[in-house]
Amino acid sequence: MSQSSNLLVLFVMALMLLGAQMINAQTPPNSSAAEAALRQIVQQVQDGWNAHDGKAFAAPFASDADYVVVTGARAKGREEIERGHTAIFSTFYKDSHNVATVKSIRFLRPDVAVVHVEWNLEVRPGGEKYPAMNTMVLTKEGGKWSIAVFQNTPIQTQGR
Repeated sequence: MSQSSNLLVLFVMALMLLGAQMINAQTPPNSSAAEAALRQIVQQVQDGWNAHDGKAFAAPFASDADYVVVTGARAKGREEIERGHTAIFSTFYKDSHNVATVKSIRFLRPDVAVVHVEWNLEVRPGGEKYPAMNTMVLTKEGGKWSIAVFQNTPIQTQGR
């Protein structure tokens, strides 16, 4: 084989390896297990809300998480998220019920995912439901997923 043929073979092999790495970067290993773990975190948030337990609600958040509520107010860190939710669960949301529906999961990298969740908040039993769309960015560190960013936006419905 000539030198140019050898270079061509090496070039093609390098492209194949690069392509394989790019495919692996887009799809996390065992993505169904990763998706299940992310869905479990959404369930933890929902369970914490419905138990009216600020500590349980905040548990899946990273210690330095960024949290933006429907009013645009911002909380920084798990402790602040816990304090804020402990306060609202003992006052105006003390009888509330919130239901989460995961709308999409997208892996940006094997250790970073964006999860869109539709929430339906009922402030009082049998009362009006307030839908919101939530964007979460979750990161995996030390084998454990946590919520790094949480942003909540009310869904405008007809007549509101």
